[in-house]
Amino acid sequence: MRVLIADDETQVRSALRLHLEEGASVTVVGEVDNSKELLAKVEATRPDLLLLDWELPPSGGGAVLRALRATWPELVVLVLSGRPEVRGEALAAGATAFVSKADSPEHLLAAILDR
Repeated sequence: MRVLIADDETQVRSALRLHLEEGASVTVVGEVDNSKELLAKVEATRPDLLLLDWELPPSGGGAVLRALRATWPELVVLVLSGRPEVRGEALAAGATAFVSKADSPEHLLAAILDR
């Protein structure tokens, strides 16, 4: 599985990459730290799954998720957030799944492997 990581925090991206490469048979095809670069990176890398920070600057996850769905409706998008209360909003905007950043790495890996 080819995964693209979109999060503005370098430490979060690094931790996600480490957990994915150690715990699952995935290839991280790229990373972005803002929504302006995200659409071009999806086009260039064609991931099977996108890990999307709901608070990705500058526009936030909702706006970028709607743009993604318009062009790549089949892309699996797993939204991550430190605010579990945005789960419903993320799913309504088109997220395939939602994982809280407070959840264990094992929970994240299970959510990815279920796709």
